[in-house]
Amino acid sequence: MVDFELSFDVPEGLPSELPVLPLRSGVLLPGLATPFSVGRSQSLAALEAARATGYIIVAAQKDGTQAPTPDNLLAVGTLARIVRDVAENKDVKSVLIQGITRVSLEFETETPFLRARHERISDEFPDGPEAQAARALLRRTLEELRGLAENIPMLSIAAQIQDEGVLLDMLAAVLENDDEWKKDILLTLDPVVRAEKVLKKLQAVRDLIDAQKSIRARVMSDVNDQNREVLLRKQLEAIKQELGEGDDDDLGELRTRLVARDLPPEVQASVDKELRRLDRLGRTTPERSVTIDWLTWVADLPWNRASATEIDLDTIEKTLNETHSGLEEVKRQVLEYMAVRKLSGRGRADVLLLVGPPGVGKTSIAQAIADATGRKLLRVALGGVRDEAELRGHRRTYVGARPGRLLEGFRRAAVQDPVVLLDEVDKLGRGWQGDPAAALLEILDPEQNSNFTDHYLELPFDLSKALFIATANDLSEIAAPLRDRMQVLQIDGYTSEDKRGIARGHVWKKLAENSGLSPDDLALDDDALEDLIAGWTREAGVRQLQRVLGRLFRAAAVKKVRSELDAPLRVQKGDLKELLGRRKFTEDAHEGPSQPGVAVGLAWTPVGGDVLYVEASLVPGQGKLVVTGQLGDVMKESAQAALTYVLAQSKGLGIREDILRDRDVHLHVPAGATPKDGPSAGITMFAALASLLSGQRLRDDVAMTGEATLRGRVLPVGGIKAKVLAAHARGIKRVVLPARNAEDYDELPNSVRDAIEVVFVSEMSEVLPAVLAPPPRGARPPEPRGYLGYSIA
Repeated sequence: MVDFELSFDVPEGLPSELPVLPLRSGVLLPGLATPFSVGRSQSLAALEAARATGYIIVAAQKDGTQAPTPDNLLAVGTLARIVRDVAENKDVKSVLIQGITRVSLEFETETPFLRARHERISDEFPDGPEAQAARALLRRTLEELRGLAENIPMLSIAAQIQDEGVLLDMLAAVLENDDEWKKDILLTLDPVVRAEKVLKKLQAVRDLIDAQKSIRARVMSDVNDQNREVLLRKQLEAIKQELGEGDDDDLGELRTRLVARDLPPEVQASVDKELRRLDRLGRTTPERSVTIDWLTWVADLPWNRASATEIDLDTIEKTLNETHSGLEEVKRQVLEYMAVRKLSGRGRADVLLLVGPPGVGKTSIAQAIADATGRKLLRVALGGVRDEAELRGHRRTYVGARPGRLLEGFRRAAVQDPVVLLDEVDKLGRGWQGDPAAALLEILDPEQNSNFTDHYLELPFDLSKALFIATANDLSEIAAPLRDRMQVLQIDGYTSEDKRGIARGHVWKKLAENSGLSPDDLALDDDALEDLIAGWTREAGVRQLQRVLGRLFRAAAVKKVRSELDAPLRVQKGDLKELLGRRKFTEDAHEGPSQPGVAVGLAWTPVGGDVLYVEASLVPGQGKLVVTGQLGDVMKESAQAALTYVLAQSKGLGIREDILRDRDVHLHVPAGATPKDGPSAGITMFAALASLLSGQRLRDDVAMTGEATLRGRVLPVGGIKAKVLAAHARGIKRVVLPARNAEDYDELPNSVRDAIEVVFVSEMSEVLPAVLAPPPRGARPPEPRGYLGYSIA
């Protein structure tokens, strides 16, 4: 209850110029008495000056953070009466001030306090039907509201006020706490317009009271004998449901994030649907947490967020040259691929598939592309993945369901256009859960991946902006439909010259940093490095070379810790055995055919090229062919075809027709623990069998590869570069290749082609002259017979 009488009369003789009390926050409207705390020196001075008349002008600041200058005050203020002091201390006075009427202001002085001339603004309603209707509606709405809200005493006080202008300001003061809205009411000089604004607020309060009563009625019908705490909780939940509010902090933050996301229309529609469903779910239902997790994933994914970087071919080329030695053809194709991506603007270029043995730089090429384009690298390891759901995700119906690895990676990358490295794509498994390779068909297809649908989200996500690069060791292990969607870049391996350059230019500094040393703490002679590569490594890549060089750096680290390294550790060729242990590989080219029936072939493996030995021997029997060495069906058939051709051409080859009448041929390929298959050993088996049955030894510095047919033709095979590199590493001087592989041979480095003599053959009759060893000096050969020039007893 108030203990003073409200007065709205302006005394006669009131000065036209009065002190001004600026309000940093809050608004004083006519009709109410409000306590104010006054602490600013300028305001205290104005308050003291106003005590002479008992009246002061209260003006609200436009910006409470700025100084109370005339430009920062509203042009309309409130003429107020100082009722009494409420409290006082050293620095702050509290006074009760009652607003009387609106006044227009014309500021005169600012020091020592603000003063302004004032002119009263009339609050009387004009004559006319619109004003009468507004006054009548205001009274009727107020009476209805009093009947609904009997616990608001201020409404009863307001109903006793006859002046509708004062009534409007009093209702505005008690109905709303928003200062901006009150400032708008203060500046609204037309009583009819002001009445409309207050009526809207009264109607909102009435609707809220109706909703509260409706909620209470529904809740009371459900709780029955529940205790008071349960009743209050249900009321609270019902209120929040009615108002669409009541989220906890985390859920409120999630809603804010979803609103801030620029979601595609289809995604936005699904999100809105799930949010409406979430509002209907109780806090204890399991579906609530599932829905929140789903919405969190949608908010986390980069729907329209890109790296905003341009593809610069010069930068990419420079980065590739700095990080990779050699591989000129691979670099050229990478630049061509990136040029297409730059022109197309989306994922219309083929997906790159880097195929090669371990350690040749497939993964590092992807990292170099990511660094050069300013994109993040997203690595998805596919080795051993057997479940399609690993890529597509699990449906939400399963407990613990999550999106697939791909979308998880995009969430971590936080951009829609990373460089996606699909590592070891040839090692995908296949089980009863599905075929992951089939899921990759959609992921890597430019016509489909713009609407990739994960089983968990069940929303289209655009993958076409990402740059996909896949790696594999064995191209034959990749399903044909999947292989058809990728541009294959073959990385066969490095020559010794390449490895020396990589060791000096790329590996050296990295190993020094890993060992806590300076690159100058170790000095390795060139001949020592060459001997190290030949004697302690035998690989297509450089991983073993890094491990061996790492041992040298660790040896230098030990000396440095013991303060024994005053100068760089000088490693010469003779020091390698002491630092690295015994030599693992001899300098000899290979075992070499030491007797008839032994031939040297070339093979391709997922870890690079290799030298393959084929041994044949005659044993008592009935003319059968026995093959051992864990050979596959294709290789067994090649052996049978080679023997059939040799026997069919026995007369021309100088071999007795009945030589196998009481003998069997045993053909063996050493390294029996390693499975072997493929047609490329055809001419090698032919040479071994021809050598065996003729008794003529083959040259020990020749290796060969090629598929043989029963008609005596030599067909092309794959892996030529890797095979010839392996022959070069083993010291072989001559290789026999199918004539149709001549273009593959041209891809080899000049250093390898200069060191090896190549013989291209298209017929089997051309093979033996290239691989046959000359007879020993001084030996008297038997009488020539047929092609080989020797007979067999």
